[in-house]
Amino acid sequence: MHASKKDNRWLLLLSLAFIALSALVYAANYLIFRNPREMFFLMFNDFAFLFVNVLLVIILIERLLARREKEAMFKKLNMVIGTFFSEVGLELLRCFSAYMENAQTLKKELNILPTWTHKDFQCAMAAAQSFPYELNIEPVALAELKVFFQGKRNFLVMLLENPNLLEHDRFTDLLWAVFHLAEELDYRTGGLDALPEADYRHLMNDSRRACAHLTAEWVAYTEHLKGSYPFLFSLAARINPFNPDPSAIIR
Repeated sequence: MHASKKDNRWLLLLSLAFIALSALVYAANYLIFRNPREMFFLMFNDFAFLFVNVLLVIILIERLLARREKEAMFKKLNMVIGTFFSEVGLELLRCFSAYMENAQTLKKELNILPTWTHKDFQCAMAAAQSFPYELNIEPVALAELKVFFQGKRNFLVMLLENPNLLEHDRFTDLLWAVFHLAEELDYRTGGLDALPEADYRHLMNDSRRACAHLTAEWVAYTEHLKGSYPFLFSLAARINPFNPDPSAIIR
């Protein structure tokens, strides 16, 4: 509250100073040229154009501030997305790719290279979004996923409570898909090795949905890293779960 009052007083003093300077300039004009008619004529012209000036300044400043705010928000969101992949996303992608019957076809499309351009990433994104994910996760792996999600539940809830994520529809959809799969597994208190066929197919549908969102977001995130953080992109490309031979070690 104290800081706010101080800022308002500073703004008031600055406004008064500019008004006083304007009055001083008009007074000097009158004292030097002694032509009040011309002075008032020019003053009215200035007032007439003042509205156009204000309009232009408001539009330009508003757009500039909105652009800077959007860029800052985008950076923050990508920091959150990077944390998500470090904590949850990459492990899920490794699991899904290990039990994806047609994984080889997708790996060819998503073998991200340092030489990739925006067009390459766009093609990879299109491939990730249209790919028919054929998952057949073994019951043992489903049980391991259940335990994994239980350890990450608080982290996922924290992400869902982040209001900034409302600005990123694609990542929000990803979080809901992953969280839904985690809840589906958590509610099955018995063994997962004796599920009815219909229930197993339901879990595979949930897994496919999460996998599709994860894969598309991974492609978008790595493209962001390539443009903004090349050193992070280098690691992301090396540990890419769709890489035929992923390794953090540089060869």
